[in-house]
Amino acid sequence: MRTRLSGVFPPIPTAFDDTTGHVAPAAVAVNVRRLMAMPLAGVLALGSNGEAPLLAEEESDRVVAAAREAVPADRVLLVGTGREATRATVEASRRAAGLGADAVLVRAPFFYGAQMSQAALLAHFTAVADASPVPVVLYNLPGVTGFSLTAGLVEQLAEHRNIVGLKETSSDLDRLGRFAAIRPDRFAVLSGSAPVLYPALCAGAVGGILAVANILPSACLAMLQDVRAGRHESALALQRRLVRIAQLVSTVHGVAGLKAALEMIGQPGGPVRPPLRPLAAEAREEIRAELTAFQASFEARDTDRALV
Repeated sequence: MRTRLSGVFPPIPTAFDDTTGHVAPAAVAVNVRRLMAMPLAGVLALGSNGEAPLLAEEESDRVVAAAREAVPADRVLLVGTGREATRATVEASRRAAGLGADAVLVRAPFFYGAQMSQAALLAHFTAVADASPVPVVLYNLPGVTGFSLTAGLVEQLAEHRNIVGLKETSSDLDRLGRFAAIRPDRFAVLSGSAPVLYPALCAGAVGGILAVANILPSACLAMLQDVRAGRHESALALQRRLVRIAQLVSTVHGVAGLKAALEMIGQPGGPVRPPLRPLAAEAREEIRAELTAFQASFEARDTDRALV
């Protein structure tokens, strides 16, 4: 599974019907099929970019089923199944596996954050991994949970036969590097932050789960290929170009920004689910301008390479 986790995974947004607000499985599948035409490792369904906390369990299952239909058998369907209760996380992981998930991504419970001791977290993740029919990838999301998994805890969890990796969604490269060094033979670390993808790859990440990969999969793949081939100057130049557009469709404008950018490239985006708010016109134009500028610079990069 570690080998299969190596590469780029777009965390797909959940498409909703413009009129009813219901989940739109056909539109989910359209977006996934476009992505699977590229040499991406797979996709993540029901991550934070998929508005997972805003979905009912039945809706979540419909998204997983739609994604599985569109993801080829030789690619990885990763599904977010983190819930606040251990029992609910186990149930969600079992349902996801039954619907065809290849692995599940599990965040730490955080509502009772002050009581999430190392012992509590160890027991939670161990129980989920014991019960899950498919491998578990830990999800370190300190910007949301309010705390980080520690290297000591991850080292213990990495010994579990069914815990195969970790997504680090932060710009903390020191922490990512420590995670990546724990069990590099069988424990895959993925970056969840496109603005630091290049240094994360240099620090030991084997790929990334990146919102901007929904919009610019070729650019994310090119950076990974550059690093693997030792073309570090080219990778760094691409990283510098990618930072702003990556921020706009993630930390700056969130899911609404990501969905707007999808519409700009002719893909289903659609509304966000309240309490999330639709994107303001000025923000939409900011994304459009940055996306146009990036695409022009990326095409110029490819032209320059062809002339060498």
